[in-house]
Amino acid sequence: MSILTPANLFLIAMAYLLGSIPFGLILTKIFGGKDVRKSGSGNIGATNVARVAGPAAGILTLLLDAAKGAVAVWLGARFSEQSAAALMLAGAAALVGHCFPVWLKFKGGKGVATALGVFVMLAPMAALGGAAAFFVVVLLWRYVSLGSISAAAAMPLLVYFLWAPGHAPPLVVIFGTLFAAGLVIVKHDANLQRLVDGTEPKFSFGKSREKNA
Repeated sequence: MSILTPANLFLIAMAYLLGSIPFGLILTKIFGGKDVRKSGSGNIGATNVARVAGPAAGILTLLLDAAKGAVAVWLGARFSEQSAAALMLAGAAALVGHCFPVWLKFKGGKGVATALGVFVMLAPMAALGGAAAFFVVVLLWRYVSLGSISAAAAMPLLVYFLWAPGHAPPLVVIFGTLFAAGLVIVKHDANLQRLVDGTEPKFSFGKSREKNA
């Protein structure tokens, strides 16, 4: 039976549009009157928003970007009677919307917060494990980008083993998680190159000119 039913296609479209809302851009203009795409790293994610418009704007961006993923999965559950395929498709569509928003000529964020929101709803224990991996890496090496990449790389295994006691996730969730992890990592391609070159700036709690968001 195909998972691309008319209902699921409608859900994918709605989740994509939800994910494509550029909260980072909106909040930076509200808090600082600037275009976040022209400051710092140019990214619309929470770290660059905090750098450009302050911690409050950054925290709100993080929460709202995560909420996009969580609400998309909730919609999938509400309109499909908890179908794993619908939940995963909705979450993946929201993530694609965040990374490639139609409103910004398909130039969006890197998907970390939105992916977190997706997996908080899909597999809470796996999301907790991914968050723990992120914080451990950032605390030890002080690279936000490396923490994000590490969490994304760990997520497929975390979802597989923590989906439910004694049960592996459905195939659509396995492949959907691999897709989400791969997309987040690919969106960090410039950071990966700087990490290899040794030029990636480290995270600092003070003022910084890093470009790792």
